[in-house]
Amino acid sequence: MLEDFDQMLNDAGQPGVTELRALLQELLGGGAARGAWLDERQLSAPHPRVYRLRFDVNGSVRSLVVKRLEPAIAQRNQLVTQRWLPAVDLSDRGPKLLGAAAERTGQCVWHVYEDLGDWALNGQSEPLPRLKVAVDLIAQVHLRFADHVLLPECRLHGGDFGIGFFASNVRDAIRCLEALHGPQMGLAPEHARLVDRLLARLHTLREEQAERTQALEDLGGAETLLHGDLWTTNTFVIPTADGLQARLIDWDHAGVGPISYDLSTFLLRFPCERRLRILEFYREAVALAGWRLPPSEGLNLLFETAEYARFANRIIWPAIALVMDQGAWGFEALSEIEEWFEQFEPVLPLPAELAA
Repeated sequence: MLEDFDQMLNDAGQPGVTELRALLQELLGGGAARGAWLDERQLSAPHPRVYRLRFDVNGSVRSLVVKRLEPAIAQRNQLVTQRWLPAVDLSDRGPKLLGAAAERTGQCVWHVYEDLGDWALNGQSEPLPRLKVAVDLIAQVHLRFADHVLLPECRLHGGDFGIGFFASNVRDAIRCLEALHGPQMGLAPEHARLVDRLLARLHTLREEQAERTQALEDLGGAETLLHGDLWTTNTFVIPTADGLQARLIDWDHAGVGPISYDLSTFLLRFPCERRLRILEFYREAVALAGWRLPPSEGLNLLFETAEYARFANRIIWPAIALVMDQGAWGFEALSEIEEWFEQFEPVLPLPAELAA
């Protein structure tokens, strides 16, 4: 038996740890294994739910990553790794899920993954060869799932990031902000002005919905499976005996929609001067399948639509907290989102800017 399991995650205050420990004992060899739990390291912030755990098993050190998930999100990740990616021959390009343990009341599910190490992309100084390998994988996911028969299932268990995502989030954000003007709220003048400024932005976005819908129809291309959260921290490029291999982890937000949703997220993780080269890698990868991307001006409109939809979504939750729970943090969050709107610039530089 492995020793010190009763100390693992003992101070984390996490639900379902008993069930997780039983799963880990099984995965590490059960009663036949000898050794001990060595240490843990929290990998997620600010909310602790992902840990790297190291064990001494029969004289060798083994490292695993454990992640606490809501049940629906756990199911989504399991579908990605065990059904969706294998359906397009990309089973080795996601995280390797070793097992799952549900907390006994159904509150959460723990996933145990192979530890891929510290090979996530660096947005500031990543060498171009590593970037190309990562972008090629993103392109392959998009290409192979374009109009795939599994997309209805992906939409059912994931999200829908088409124009409906924009429309519903703008509508819900307006609804929630308007509730803050109710007589029971008694907003301070500066808070009332903040709410009004955000409402003005959202009403403008609602007026632009028809234009953005048409742009997405004309320029967006085929629906496909989207990772939904393509930050560099979720994009790994790992040295192997056969060369560099990319993997995409953390499919918590996977869904269906246009490629611009994923591309905008990914490109915004890099300095502006690197984005056109990264996008060129993507253009080259999809051109082999006959895809042609719109020019930068059209892409910028699609990217802006995706980003503004995400901003609107982020408004909803602090507004609800303020109305329902009087969460004082809500106004600070809304002020930060206003700054996002003010600071947002086109994702891609336009030809005139490059010549300047």
